[in-house]
Amino acid sequence: MIQIENGKKYLVTGGSGFLGGELIQRILNEGGKVVTVARNEGQLIKLKQKFPYVQIETGDITNKHSVHRVMKGVIGVFHLAAFKHVGMAETQSVECTNSNVIGSKNVLECGVEEGVDFILGISTDKAAQVAGVYGASKLLMEKMFKQYEVDYPNIKFRLVRYGNVLYSTGSVLCKWKELLKQGKLLQNGKEVVVTEPKATRFFWTLNQAVDLIYDCMRDANDCEIHFPSMKSMSIENLLKAMAEKYLPEGKKLQIKTIGLQPGENLHEKILEQGPASNEVEEFSIEEIKELI
Repeated sequence: MIQIENGKKYLVTGGSGFLGGELIQRILNEGGKVVTVARNEGQLIKLKQKFPYVQIETGDITNKHSVHRVMKGVIGVFHLAAFKHVGMAETQSVECTNSNVIGSKNVLECGVEEGVDFILGISTDKAAQVAGVYGASKLLMEKMFKQYEVDYPNIKFRLVRYGNVLYSTGSVLCKWKELLKQGKLLQNGKEVVVTEPKATRFFWTLNQAVDLIYDCMRDANDCEIHFPSMKSMSIENLLKAMAEKYLPEGKKLQIKTIGLQPGENLHEKILEQGPASNEVEEFSIEEIKELI
């Protein structure tokens, strides 16, 4: 069992991200201290404004020296930093690999060298049935965590797999919501562009995502994938719910389908041998409206 200890310091990589910021706040609320890394001055300024009492350093997980520097005095690591845009990973495979594989290796190596108590890594359902660079990079990250668990049994290594967190950084939902609320159904005012309406995805809220990290800390005994029992929704139903909730009266939703993009699956899985997102219970339209 892993617990946040009062007055102890924890490293959160990816602290400037959607999930990272919420996790930092949860750790602070429980009396822990946090150090995090910002890759550029803009991120650093935003983080300092949001968390004035958090130690924020400029650096990058792809630079091992930077990781070593911020891991001094840390007893636990939450590794959230990642290159996570599925489409961009297909055309920027070097950058994706540097962040998700080399960066993760640096975090693991430095954690061992600094003698931390635990390292918890965040992965994705895209690693369950790999269709592109992003999923492959996260699967490699998972395998490294499992190898380190064997090689360094004195450290607790943990892994969490997520589906899609609603309104996370870079999510198309943010764009859809704003366009629908404005009555603009696309940049050209006519259509909402989607890849495949029949595609299904596992979705959950930001609070549920942070809760899963804590569930893993409490319940997991090893580095086997920790995952939630999740419902799913189709892109078609998600967009319908968003239109019902946000589209001004008198406006009609129009959809332009462009087909699945490189790196995407029609349906996702959390576990390789588990049910696909079209084989589990789906959220109703009303339930989706409550979530969004």
